[in-house]
Amino acid sequence: MPPVKILVIDDDEAVCVSLDLLLRKAGYLGLTAHNPEDGLEQVLKQEPGAVILDMNFSMDTSGQEGLELLRQIRRKRPHLPVILITAWGSIPLAVEGMKAGASDFINKPWNNEHLLRSLQTALKLTPVTDQSPKVLSRQQLNRDYNFEKLIGETPAFLQILETIGKVSATDASVLLCGESGTGKELIAEALHNNSPRRNCPFIKVNLNAIPATLFESEMFGHKRGAFTDAKADRIGRFQLAHKGSIFLDEIGDLSLANQVKMLRVLQEQSFEPLGSTQTLRVNVRVISATNKKLHERIAQGAFREDLYYRINLITIQLPALRERADDIPLLVRHFIGNIKTIYQREELSVTTRALKWLKDLPWQGNIRELKNLVERTVLITQKDVLDQEDFNDQLQGTALRGSSSHLPPVGSMTIEEMEEKMIRKALDFHARNISKVAKSLGLSRAALYRRLEKYGIPV
Repeated sequence: MPPVKILVIDDDEAVCVSLDLLLRKAGYLGLTAHNPEDGLEQVLKQEPGAVILDMNFSMDTSGQEGLELLRQIRRKRPHLPVILITAWGSIPLAVEGMKAGASDFINKPWNNEHLLRSLQTALKLTPVTDQSPKVLSRQQLNRDYNFEKLIGETPAFLQILETIGKVSATDASVLLCGESGTGKELIAEALHNNSPRRNCPFIKVNLNAIPATLFESEMFGHKRGAFTDAKADRIGRFQLAHKGSIFLDEIGDLSLANQVKMLRVLQEQSFEPLGSTQTLRVNVRVISATNKKLHERIAQGAFREDLYYRINLITIQLPALRERADDIPLLVRHFIGNIKTIYQREELSVTTRALKWLKDLPWQGNIRELKNLVERTVLITQKDVLDQEDFNDQLQGTALRGSSSHLPPVGSMTIEEMEEKMIRKALDFHARNISKVAKSLGLSRAALYRRLEKYGIPV
């Protein structure tokens, strides 16, 4: 098979020679062009697999020449991956380039390893336009990938599994969107476990559980003596994830100040631990997740647009459980199977009537809520055959049982007042057991403690 052609469009002869040597050493066939006209002509005649495009071809350093050529290339070859490269990089220029369809934005001088990884990812994600798409069956997906923990067979869910399978082989940053409880962490694990990084670390980080003042220490580490309580060196999460994947959960809740720090690491794959002048480089695949609508938060000024484009090369929208109700019986049987093993209750089963009834519930808490209900029903009823009434009895006090008639009238209470009231109610119900209270409210212990401090609630 002939090597993939990579076209470098740059007016600097030294840059072209350097990239040509790098590309040939990596097994590609390098082509060069020194101006936009020649570059566009070679795109049409040579049909390269990807383009590395400089942003400036004159004394003007605005990057508009490169952006205009990018738009022309996208019109002629919509699926051709283009990596922008410039010595005059800026945040607005990077955002504009990604909006125009660039695969990545890299500053000069570039890091060879990072550039080659970016190129490899762009090539793998290029769609094959001469083949009609086909939806793989669950059996085919199970044969090709490790999806043991992902339960479901509805068409929408199979499409997600197929996307995960294709994307997992790349280093593309992935943004998982969806309501709480839809299984974003399991999807992130599947992306890692089916990737070439599967034998390297998979580091999970709940960004909402990290106090803003400890963000740098947690993520980038610190040296002994960097601050008052730094009694020993600490390795940060990014360094722990080196050569593996890092899962940034609840990224939509990250403060603007810490978004800036996160952006630098994602752009440069480097950072300095607190109290250190040594720059550490890492090779990390980033998977992010949020239940927030990031476009709305960008419009509100609460989320940086440049960070958004760094984390969402691929976006996967996870459906709510009510949108894939046909998967509910499969999920229930899966949960029952796990409980059988844990508690050695081989006779445990669920009636068809109960499964049909469970399919019709709204499931505002999604898969997490379904799992909790099944486990609670099994443990409390102590029956081997579970029917509709058994599950219905355990709905008391849950979100499913509630209705709009139990909510306070609109305008009579703020969201914060409702939150404080629910926390106080949960504290009383669980006899102030913090672990149980946090779990029942869907919070981490750290997030609960922050709210207790916010509302002045004694523990």
